[in-house]
Amino acid sequence: MAKSIRINLALQGGGAHGAFTWGVLDRLLEEPEIEIAAITGTSAGALNGAALKSGMLGGGHEGARETLDWLWSQIGALRDEALPDWLQGWMPHPEVVSKSLEYSLPYSWGEAVGRMVSPYAWGPLYRNPLEKIVERFDFGRVCAATGPEFYVCATQVRDGKIRVFSGDAINAQVIMASACLPTLFQAVELEDPQTGTMEPFWDGGYTGNPALFPLFEEHLPDDVVVVNINPLLRDKTPVSPPEIQNRINEISFNASLLRELRAIDFVQRLLQSGALTPGTMKDLRIHMIADDALMNALSVATKMVPVPTVIAQLKEAGRRAAGRFLDSHKDDLGHRQTADLRAMFS
Repeated sequence: MAKSIRINLALQGGGAHGAFTWGVLDRLLEEPEIEIAAITGTSAGALNGAALKSGMLGGGHEGARETLDWLWSQIGALRDEALPDWLQGWMPHPEVVSKSLEYSLPYSWGEAVGRMVSPYAWGPLYRNPLEKIVERFDFGRVCAATGPEFYVCATQVRDGKIRVFSGDAINAQVIMASACLPTLFQAVELEDPQTGTMEPFWDGGYTGNPALFPLFEEHLPDDVVVVNINPLLRDKTPVSPPEIQNRINEISFNASLLRELRAIDFVQRLLQSGALTPGTMKDLRIHMIADDALMNALSVATKMVPVPTVIAQLKEAGRRAAGRFLDSHKDDLGHRQTADLRAMFS
């Protein structure tokens, strides 16, 4: 029997682009020796994490895959595990769909309305569209003490700081708060885990996308697999209004992750130089699964509008990216870091 490989997962948020993470998880769950010890997630990452944990406790790896399939069928994905190979060639590239959406009149009108009209203007007609999906999670399993530890990130509106929810503190409202973009949704009122008072919360991506510090606990494995949705690098300078807005979105939602990765790199350098004694601080090994070429071809339009064909293609892209990572680095898990943080911050 193969030795268990224990990892932590860090799942970024990014709207419907979270279907890429669905594909990554679907492929990782095909590896019976990989044990997921903890999950930290924000927005779509929190949705994926909740589906993974609840499904895993109900039916192991296959149960997790089935629950993820259910989640994305609800969001707008095709139910088929994959588009047939012969059909893939006939599907428009996601970039084509993204550009079509960006410059379509309904999307442009919706964007303009979103900037001028508060989500509070809808009064009693308002309902968060995620509610009907999220409330169907089995929170007895999502919050269970068994299975992977699960952490959900949200931003406390009044003080602008991150809050991390775990265990019994996680419920449907917490998941919706983690995915609450303030231009689209009303702030979600929750009991603040630090103060015990009711406070408004927005999307966790502003302060932790996702938060890595919950994974610093001594009992958790040292390997953290980050699934990136928002591209870190774009070679082309954005010039059109949609391109500029999209890059602003990406930079702001990557900033908190980059700060934590820089801190991890700093600790690694102190340990390697002997300035810190081994064991005084957690020496994490960071791994990343991403497809920046694909994400560079997409935009905030395909994040906001869950187009079934694009979601299906994102899932397949995630599976391929995870497959490439496993082919190249599966043997590195538990032994050495594969993300070049030094180059990232040089």
